[in-house]
Amino acid sequence: MPELSIPNGPTLYFEDTGGSGLPIIFSHGLFMSRDMFGPQLEEFASDHRCIVWDERAHGKTRWEGEFTYYDSADDLIALADALGIDKFIHFGFSQGGLLALRAALKYPERFAGLIQCSTQAGGLAGEEEQAFRKIVADWIDEGPTAERLDFLVSLILGPGADEQFWREYWSVLTPKQLEDATFALYDAQSIEDRLGEIVPPTLVIHGLADVSTPLERGTRVAELVPDSRGLHLVENGPHALNLTHADEVNRVVRRFVDEVTTETEGQ
Repeated sequence: MPELSIPNGPTLYFEDTGGSGLPIIFSHGLFMSRDMFGPQLEEFASDHRCIVWDERAHGKTRWEGEFTYYDSADDLIALADALGIDKFIHFGFSQGGLLALRAALKYPERFAGLIQCSTQAGGLAGEEEQAFRKIVADWIDEGPTAERLDFLVSLILGPGADEQFWREYWSVLTPKQLEDATFALYDAQSIEDRLGEIVPPTLVIHGLADVSTPLERGTRVAELVPDSRGLHLVENGPHALNLTHADEVNRVVRRFVDEVTTETEGQ
């Protein structure tokens, strides 16, 4: 079973395609799992070693207690270390992008490039946080009603995603998963003022129909990182646009991956 037990930490569940190409590690979003990157594995596993993993409080990973995105950043690097990966490209979706920025601040030399998809560098605030807290608190107390699953469908998915698969996944999330996963979200403070310290080449992808992460927060990353490789906006793209607009996302990511792979091999 592909698991990594981190001393005094979680036991991470992961999948590794193997191969000799520059590795790409994929980190999923809040309430998602490694399963969300199927279209990307189909595109890149033929010429890159691809790794997907379940973060704490998600999927098959086992953990104990509350955690922060800095803890998740350390998990990412521990996974790379265990797999003998010195340098890699990282694809971070939503929450996965939040932990990736923190990892890049702490371990900049490990990243050949960052792909920030449907994500940002800020945090929840004000009415936005209070409304989300209420929905999650009611979910913990009363369970995954159809209304709450509908809310996640509208918040995350879009036409073309396998809605039934994710409804079934969300239906079995435990109160502990919900509590600890959202603790990390609520704990996260904005690091927009540190984007100037992000060293790796960075590509930002954002959907124009994303109701989960405001566009202006996503564009700020592209504007403020020193080595920005562009901002790609997906027309009608929802939050999970890597699923609903996979061909377009893969084309853009392919150009970036090929570019930074060439640069890395030339170093």
